[in-house]
Amino acid sequence: MGTTQLETVPEPKYWHLRTVLSEALDSDFSVGEILPNERELAARFGVARATLRQALEQLELEGRLHRRRGVGTTVAPPRMGVDVSTSQHTWPGTAGDVWQPGDCTTGTLAQAPAAVSRMFATAAPDSAATPAPTADDVLHTVRRTRMTHGQPVAAELLYVPSASVPELPAIEAPSGPVRARSVLRELQRLGLDGQDRAVELGSARADDAKELDRLPGAPVLVVTTRYLAAGRTAAVSVATYRADTCRLTFGAFGDLEISHHEPTAQAS
Repeated sequence: MGTTQLETVPEPKYWHLRTVLSEALDSDFSVGEILPNERELAARFGVARATLRQALEQLELEGRLHRRRGVGTTVAPPRMGVDVSTSQHTWPGTAGDVWQPGDCTTGTLAQAPAAVSRMFATAAPDSAATPAPTADDVLHTVRRTRMTHGQPVAAELLYVPSASVPELPAIEAPSGPVRARSVLRELQRLGLDGQDRAVELGSARADDAKELDRLPGAPVLVVTTRYLAAGRTAAVSVATYRADTCRLTFGAFGDLEISHHEPTAQAS
């Protein structure tokens, strides 16, 4: 990163500095490398430290930098691609699944978020379909996390009604990691008919923010997946991804993506 004096430009000075710094990150630094301190960077680019902080905060928001107390500012790894197509015809927990199962709690469908309850109440118009669960039916909620480069990038709540896992052993503890793995294992006994998926921009709730090492209210990508089996909704996944470290890909070849990064030569 050479010495560069910013010239007068029509755009805000911090934004121009952000562009210069972004180019330097691509050419002069490697993933995980620590940047010089603020005093040195401000002197090198001939800007006030307040301007530098604005540029660094913008790059952190875009997922280019990680800023940690006691460590400094490091170059972040490339954004993780999140395939939101429905081409993957598999249940959660199958071989190759990148999610790590954590806790499992048991309650009733009435305790689930309203949007999730509505998904279970909607069954296919088929007289042979298994009846939809009622509000009093048992609902298992599995919490899972997704990691990349040792950092949490997504948290998932997987809702599974008891009708989808009728052979779930009753002698095991009603909660905990062992129960979570059992629910996932039993779910895979069902024949998966298909799945549909919706994506929306949201704000991190307190529990997700803590797990993802973000502040409450930070921007996140919420991916809701409904798994279909036997003419009904067999499970619902609500996955919350860090918007600063993830990008969405569509299709088996990832030929379309949504990303806050500058355009690259090849989509991934």
